[in-house]
Amino acid sequence: MTYLVAVTFIWAFSFSFIGEFLAGSVDSYFAVLVRVALASLVFLPFTKFRGVPSALRGKILVIGAVQIGVMYLFFYHAFGYLSVPEVVLFTIFTPLYVTLFYDAMKKTFKPLYLLSTGLAVFGAYVIRYHEINEGFVVGFLLVQGANICFALGQSAYKKVMESTPLIRHRDVFGYFHCGALGVVAVAFFLFGDMTRVTPTPTQWAVLLWLGIVASGAGYFLWNKGACKVDAGVLAIMNNALVPAGLLVNLLLWSKPLHVTPFIIGSILLGCSLLLHHYLMRHYELTP
Repeated sequence: MTYLVAVTFIWAFSFSFIGEFLAGSVDSYFAVLVRVALASLVFLPFTKFRGVPSALRGKILVIGAVQIGVMYLFFYHAFGYLSVPEVVLFTIFTPLYVTLFYDAMKKTFKPLYLLSTGLAVFGAYVIRYHEINEGFVVGFLLVQGANICFALGQSAYKKVMESTPLIRHRDVFGYFHCGALGVVAVAFFLFGDMTRVTPTPTQWAVLLWLGIVASGAGYFLWNKGACKVDAGVLAIMNNALVPAGLLVNLLLWSKPLHVTPFIIGSILLGCSLLLHHYLMRHYELTP
């Protein structure tokens, strides 16, 4: 779980950086392309090209294409319709997607997971239940598309790597980013706006941080951490980004934050983890 906590801290800055420095000024397809290309370069030296089954390579490529390739296309476009807090809010459904997808892949269903993850969703909702713009439908659907891709990817990666325990994560994670790179490169070629591909030095610095740290190291640590916890904890940790992202948005940009809902929602998120562990102990003892 240490990996998931560390990445939550890293990713908490991503929402604000994208919303404040990139959205509306740098072409979203270009920003995604640069971010994924940098992440691919980070893992290129570690990628193992021999001794990795072709079927495994193909699965990791597809997972990367979905989890961050297609996901980024939805995610970056959402900032054109929503504020940073609204984008953060609409990620609250990711835990439910994670539990449902992972259970489906394991051909099982654990209803107790829905209790703890449902509490996590409610806690995140409490934090930002107010001041939603009326014209949020398109942005909401874009974020849900991103949530589904992200949840499907991390669930699939967890399932695949659990079935191949002798393969090290770093040996194959280059394929993950290459799969994403293929998707975003085609998208930029087809839809990119060439008039908005000249970032300022500050924007380049943000892109470098997003590509090398948030994507390069972040997705590796997140997916590796996902394989070390059960699907319930993984689902709940997806929503830890909500209070973290809003807190960073407040501290860095002095954005307004309703303190009471924030505290109550954060407490509910913490309780969801405690509830999950309690229910899982009970569930494991049940025949």
